[in-house]
Formats: sequence, C-alpha cells, structure tokens
Amino acid sequence: MATTDTVYNTTTTAHEPKSRKWIVVPSENMDKVRLVIKVIEVLLSLVAFVMEEVVSSCSQCGPLYFFEFVSCTALLFTLLLLILLATPLHQRVGINSWPTLDFGYTSVMAVLFLLASIVFAADSGRTSLEQGAVAFGFLATVAFFIDSGLFLKNHGIPWRKGNNQQADNTPRPESEKLNANGMDLVN
Repeated sequence: MATTDTVYNTTTTAHEPKSRKWIVVPSENMDKVRLVIKVIEVLLSLVAFVMEEVVSSCSQCGPLYFFEFVSCTALLFTLLLLILLATPLHQRVGINSWPTLDFGYTSVMAVLFLLASIVFAADSGRTSLEQGAVAFGFLATVAFFIDSGLFLKNHGIPWRKGNNQQADNTPRPESEKLNANGMDLVN
C-alpha cells in the first residue's frame, strides 16, 4: 500500500534556503544609502516629536497638535517601513508593490511634514522648545524629500509602465497534497 507522501520527491517540492540574516540590505527594495536616510528620518521625527511633546503650554494648540500628529505618524510608520524593507519580513506580508508603497508614503510624509512645520512655525509661541521642534521638523522634511528624490533617480516613478519591477515568477510549492492515486475521493 502506497502512502500519500510517496508522490512528493525533490522534483515536486521547492526547497528555499533559509537565510539566518536579520538585515538584508542591499536588496531589491532598499539599498544602503536609503537605509541610512530612513534611519535619519526616524531619528529626526523622534526628536521633533519629543521636543513638541515637552512644550508645556500653547496659545493656539491646533498647529501644535497637527505637528504632533505628523511627527508621530512619520516616526511610527517610517520605523515600520524600515523594519519591513530591511528584513525578510516584507516577504511575509501580502504586498506585491513595495516600491509604490515606499515612494508614495515617503512623498506624502515629505509634504505633510513640510506643511506641519510651516504651520507650526507660523503659529508657535516662539519658545526655544517650539523653535527646536520646528527646526527638526524641517530637517525631517529635507530627509524625506532627499529619500523621495533618490528613489526617483534610482527607480523612476513606480506606477508608470515600464518602471515596475518584474513580477516574481518563481514556482511556488503546492499548497495541497495530492491524493495517492491522483483522483479525488468522493464519499
């Protein structure tokens, strides 16, 4: 009597070598220069967020809250994107177009950080903490714009035809086992 596992051998299953590396840079999604820029974006966003949080009083709090939202969002989502793109975790997430996500997010954050920094600079109380937060906000804005510019220089616009990376056409192992006789059993 044959077992169901005899159908499978080395020709029908794909063996992918498991890498022990936690950080895989350079890769198709991240090179070393952009990794350093993403780390700088996270650090500048963190400093801007912390300095804004230390502000004890505000005359008009709307710009402060908008700056807080943008700096916190930039910090958390850039850190998440950095972790996903610099490690093998991006392969486990069901996103097929990392370049589009990376470029779109980075460009939107650059514009939002610029807007939040301008609004906060215009309506801040002129304390040294507020001015420091604004300065780090503008520095983070520059880092996000540099990141977007480097992406455009190296990869082009990701959603244009011809600029997209080739789809991954490597064969995948079957997700369901075959029956021993090759036919479905009907009860």
